[in-house]
Amino acid sequence: MDRAQKEKLVEELGQIFESSGVVVVARYEGLTVAEMTDLRNRARGAEATVRVAKNKLAKIAVQGTPAEGITDYLDGMTVLTFSEDPVAAAKVVEDFAKDNKKIEILGGAMGGTTLDRAGVEAVSKMPSREELIASIVGCIGAPASNIAGAIGAPASNIASILSTIEEKAEAA
Repeated sequence: MDRAQKEKLVEELGQIFESSGVVVVARYEGLTVAEMTDLRNRARGAEATVRVAKNKLAKIAVQGTPAEGITDYLDGMTVLTFSEDPVAAAKVVEDFAKDNKKIEILGGAMGGTTLDRAGVEAVSKMPSREELIASIVGCIGAPASNIAGAIGAPASNIASILSTIEEKAEAA
């Protein structure tokens, strides 16, 4: 890799560290190509990205970004998983680590907050953006359906009362 390619890679990594909702750093020593492909496919399905980069270049790129705290994790054979969604990348790596013991989650960054191993696990258990939106929509929709039920209920009660009165009138 020549100098221009390295500079381009550092710039790309810098943008990733600057704009990602979450970045997870994991050690992947011993993973086969098929296992790494599986991780990449899982990440792609969750709208996350997996990137392997030289630690020296990643350390240069992370300087001055909100994710600067992950510098200590960039040692050995590391892989970066990142996403705009603050939860997606953490969920992907956590799920993959449950199935494959060759990957070791070191930590990560969520905005300007540096996460240790437990922090990444905690983030992975949070609901995703889509789940939160669905929950909010459900909360907003529930009162509306309650109001519609309340409005409709008296009408059905009135119809029932009128029906009872009519039956009594016919009987008399």
